Amino acid sequence: MVIDGERGGMDSDHDRSSAGGGKDAWPQALNRPAEARDTPDVIPPNTEVTTDHAPSTPSADPSVTGRGIAGLSTPYQVVAALALSLIGLLACTQVAMVFLHVAPSNTLTKEHGKTIDRWIYPEFEQNWKLFAPNPLQQNVAVHVRAEVVAADGRRTTRWMNLTHEDAKGIRGNFFPSHVHQNELRRGWDFYINSHDSENRPNGLRGDLSERYVRRIAMLRLSERDYGGTIERIQLRSATSSIAPPPWSTEKISTRPVYRVLPWWTVSPDDLPEHAAEKSRDAARAEANE
Repeated sequence: MVIDGERGGMDSDHDRSSAGGGKDAWPQALNRPAEARDTPDVIPPNTEVTTDHAPSTPSADPSVTGRGIAGLSTPYQVVAALALSLIGLLACTQVAMVFLHVAPSNTLTKEHGKTIDRWIYPEFEQNWKLFAPNPLQQNVAVHVRAEVVAADGRRTTRWMNLTHEDAKGIRGNFFPSHVHQNELRRGWDFYINSHDSENRPNGLRGDLSERYVRRIAMLRLSERDYGGTIERIQLRSATSSIAPPPWSTEKISTRPVYRVLPWWTVSPDDLPEHAAEKSRDAARAEANE
């Protein structure tokens, strides 16, 4: 009985010390982690308890179904789509009108030039051009023919289209050579720019351009066997305008216009390396005889 009384007294003392914040409660508080020590023992009602210190994010509103145009009602979506379509159409029209305004003269600008000017001037005036100078709207082909001396006499070959031969080496070739693309074209431009309309040189580069074109022609002719010796050659150009598209009312003549050069006498310096060497050997043999 005494033991029960002592035990009851000890229990009552422990309860009093725990309830009154006595020293028996401190070991339990000190053994708790720091986070638990900062948390009050008594949690007020209707208080959300979190396990970490990260700020809680507000829950999404279930009434919101989307963002942007998708979040609008159907009538507003229709109005927004029409407005965006109108803005896109105006932007495309503006870009097209400015492009036609700065582009070189062509079928569209000749047909609708007044409409383009009414759109551009005065607010969107542009004083620059897309191409300077205007791109070439013609096809230029260079032809050559030769005067051959053979055992049966002297004869003149037919015209050979050198430009067509170069074009055959370009079509279907993913990596065409620089020779096929530019040698003949640049050589002919070199000659035209250094001669007047009467084929007279207008400067010091005239003779150089003539020899350059002559060597190009002989290089191409040496690839063929004409059964004799080429003594003279003649070149010409055939220039024809590019035909307008079928829907255009513009009338352009596509008949070629020829520019014929005089006959040039071939010298050993105009021949390719192997042909020139052969000609020099023949000349030495004839001199020794």
